[in-house]
Amino acid sequence: MTDQQQIDLFLEMLAAEKGHSENSQAAYRRDLSGFSDFLPTSLEMASTDDIQAYIQLLNQEGLKSSTIARKTSSLKQFYLFLFRDGFRSDNPAAKIETPRTEKRLPRFLKQDHVEILLDYAESEARNGSLSSVRLHAILETLYATGLRISELLTLPRKSIGPDTVLLTIKGKGGRERMVPIGEKARKALKAYIMMVDAEIAKKRQPAPYYLFPSRGKEGHLTRRRVGQLLKELAVHAGVPTDLLSPHKMRHAFATHLLAHGADLRAVQQMLGHADISTTQIYTHVLEERLKSLVFENHPLADQ
Repeated sequence: MTDQQQIDLFLEMLAAEKGHSENSQAAYRRDLSGFSDFLPTSLEMASTDDIQAYIQLLNQEGLKSSTIARKTSSLKQFYLFLFRDGFRSDNPAAKIETPRTEKRLPRFLKQDHVEILLDYAESEARNGSLSSVRLHAILETLYATGLRISELLTLPRKSIGPDTVLLTIKGKGGRERMVPIGEKARKALKAYIMMVDAEIAKKRQPAPYYLFPSRGKEGHLTRRRVGQLLKELAVHAGVPTDLLSPHKMRHAFATHLLAHGADLRAVQQMLGHADISTTQIYTHVLEERLKSLVFENHPLADQ
């Protein structure tokens, strides 16, 4: 069996048993193919020394610790799969340690940045073009729900109705969660859907399956395209472009909720994090709020 055939089997397992997305599978394939190219032998015949030599090479090449940690994790999961499925009698990656990564706080948009962006997107939407109305709906929904961009773009059209106040989201690993959607986002989506429906009726086309359809092969807008549109919006609105991306809107959602008193567990559920430790990266906001509370209200704060 070739290296690529074994990688295919591994990716099939990830999809079937763990619900990994196509993007996640593509990342695993890149990591494993990179190791395969490095090896003088096949993936199945690789030794612990081979894996350690590869990790050393990655360090010498100056890759980020987070990148090396991800590649190491891919190898560990792959060789555990080969061992459990009987392709190998041992696991050469069992004693390989995943490099520690520096925990960085996510850069996020301040609340006034978000307000500037939303105001600008809303004013552009008043011009009446479908693209501007669509972008306003996307931006409002990202900030109102904290959805992953892939979750938003793969929403079916039927998931949004005139009375929708909760979205049912199927996230990572096939886990479902309910996410409330605010009035501003609902109004922006309603305006967008009315415009799309009018276009469909005018051209006598069948209704699209996705909420944000596209003529591309995926059938819906891509993450890359939305990222480009948001960068363009940031330029016109006067907000630093490095602060704005679909994922940074998700960070802004979580950070601003916690800053205004939301419960960490509630934020975890809305973000769709399986483990509270993933959400705890946002606790820097809670710490700042607690310090502010003490300094502003403690009777000895001024002494």
